[in-house]
Amino acid sequence: MTTTDTSSTTTDRQSFDFARWWDRYGILFVLIALVLIMAAIAPNFASMDNFWNIARAISINAILAAGMTFVIITAGIDLSVGSTVAVAGVVSVMVSITGVPAPLAVLIGILAGAIAGLINGILVAYMALAAFIVTLASMTFLRGLAYTLTGGQPIVDGNLNFRALGSGSLLGIPAPVIAMIIVYLVAWFLLENTTYGRHVYAVGGNPEAARLAGVNVKAVIASVYVIAGACAGLAGLLFAGRVVSAQPTAGEGYELDAIAAVVLGGTSLAGGKGRIVGTFIGALILGVLTTGLILMNVPFFTQLLVKGIVIVIAVSIDSLKQKRISFGRRRTQPAAA
Repeated sequence: MTTTDTSSTTTDRQSFDFARWWDRYGILFVLIALVLIMAAIAPNFASMDNFWNIARAISINAILAAGMTFVIITAGIDLSVGSTVAVAGVVSVMVSITGVPAPLAVLIGILAGAIAGLINGILVAYMALAAFIVTLASMTFLRGLAYTLTGGQPIVDGNLNFRALGSGSLLGIPAPVIAMIIVYLVAWFLLENTTYGRHVYAVGGNPEAARLAGVNVKAVIASVYVIAGACAGLAGLLFAGRVVSAQPTAGEGYELDAIAAVVLGGTSLAGGKGRIVGTFIGALILGVLTTGLILMNVPFFTQLLVKGIVIVIAVSIDSLKQKRISFGRRRTQPAAA
């Protein structure tokens, strides 16, 4: 009898250990495998120029995903980040045209995103409204605001004073890539090395326990939406700088790619679990996949099909992993006498 119980416990521990291994290394294994496959079948994939193209291409989505990681760790969701990209870009270009210095225009764009996030955060945290509904409404409202501010037409400024943010480079490294690296370093530091980061995980894992432990749950929840909004504001500046214009259609569908990168990276939609490094790898996987398909001349609609399948697989893996961990924990509990 004792032998059987020990064997069962060992098996469950192995299952749990596999889940932990997948969280840390599985997504990296997938990235390496995908790169090798694309290098073998996609023309000109394995070149330094293409490497920089991928890094530049993923920068906006990766920055959005960094902010989204904070939100999803708290078991929330933000569907408005794509529309925030548009509004931040429009606002920053409009103030730049009036002669405002570039640093101030950049700050105003990021602030516009942060304010949009703050409104979402207040409604979710302090009004106890469902995050899905709040951010869905914000997505529609902000998109309408972008169209209203521009009259439905792009605002082009060939002399945009912060265009270098989207198309410039430093020491051969594209400016959007530098911005992406800075964002991830800051996000990693906040989540892994600060009390605030521990509070974010605690709120996502068990908000009531976090409250009893002295964590200001509402403030933490509101703050993660501000972070997501600020990241979207920065992404909007990068987009506007790249196309030297304010585009009311900018960022359409970007929220789905950001969520996909976060989930691919191992962050649980149930909250309380996730790593910013995993999100970055998830964004890389989407970038490598998209670039490889483009190099193979795969039609755009087929690319959407492939991306949709990848998202479903990622969510399925997360769901199965959570169920397996829960089952393993129940099995290891001592039986009642």
